Amino acid sequence: MREHLKVGAAQIAPRFLDKRGTIEKIGRTLEEAGRLGLDLLVFPETFLSAYPYWRGAVSVRRETELIVAMQREAVRIPSEDTEALAELARRANVNCVIGLNELDDRPGSLTMYNTLLVLARDGRVLGRHRKLIPTHSERVYWGMGDARDIRTFDLDVGRVGGLICYEHHVTLLRAAMALRGEELHVAVWPGWWTMDGHLGAKRPEPGARGCDVEPAVRAHAIENSVFVVSSSWYLPPAEVPAELRDVMTYNLAVGGSCIVNPSGLFTCEPVFEKETIVWSEIDQGERRLAKAYFDSVGHYARWDLLQLVVREEGWEPMRAPDPAPARLREAAERHEVRLDRLEALVEDLARRLESR
Repeated sequence: MREHLKVGAAQIAPRFLDKRGTIEKIGRTLEEAGRLGLDLLVFPETFLSAYPYWRGAVSVRRETELIVAMQREAVRIPSEDTEALAELARRANVNCVIGLNELDDRPGSLTMYNTLLVLARDGRVLGRHRKLIPTHSERVYWGMGDARDIRTFDLDVGRVGGLICYEHHVTLLRAAMALRGEELHVAVWPGWWTMDGHLGAKRPEPGARGCDVEPAVRAHAIENSVFVVSSSWYLPPAEVPAELRDVMTYNLAVGGSCIVNPSGLFTCEPVFEKETIVWSEIDQGERRLAKAYFDSVGHYARWDLLQLVVREEGWEPMRAPDPAPARLREAAERHEVRLDRLEALVEDLARRLESR
């Protein structure tokens, strides 16, 4: 990781349910980030270009129709859309992570995923992270990621990991990100809120101390000894399409973007009700100091007592059938190879094919 970096969160209102308009706004925001000299810019969860803030306020029929509207503005990876976004990052000379609605690349599928797209400042598309577990009624809108999404990305600023919203409450997933070696973490959210007694009773409230975003990002920073760039939605009422204003009753998009250092302290406190790039200069020396005191993948770990098993290969709807045991024994005898070694080789080959 480089010694000194400028990192930021794009607390910008998108063109809601308008892919073309939102991509244009991403371009203008990246240009501004370039003028600021930022090394990394993070756009919020499904910024491109809708979060279902009508959750709980519409009928099943209307919900189904709105899912189709989201599909029409979703992005495939790779596609002309991702090429255009990568070119915008290259022109601005800024690495960026963009939350978006992704349309499945599997032939025949129209399932959407809540996805982070990672772009290098040299114009490369480095990959994606799909949200592993959509939260509560979000499962109506998005499919689930798989083992291929438990990953980090090597950028010129260091090794970057990213999680989406309530993935930050999945303890083993946060541990997996530490074991993947993340040095800089991206966190994206649909806004900021208070809660009336429990997690399912959220309502927007700028600056609320009861919002679980703050403890989540600060704990992740400490536990994984990383800087956290936390990017939250901002969508003022004027930016809500007229035809949706009566149903957007779950609009939590009041901002709250912030940046946290590896000791869990704000380098930039949450910013509310303002369209801006929330940014800060960060110093690798702060990470060294945190690691000297607490290193969850080093001197403060007990692998002899606690270990994590992480699946490596993803899931696919079709796979080649396993070889019959009799045929494996016959091949082992013919080629004078130990049967257990041949079985292990076949299993490894099958895993590699599944992960493609």
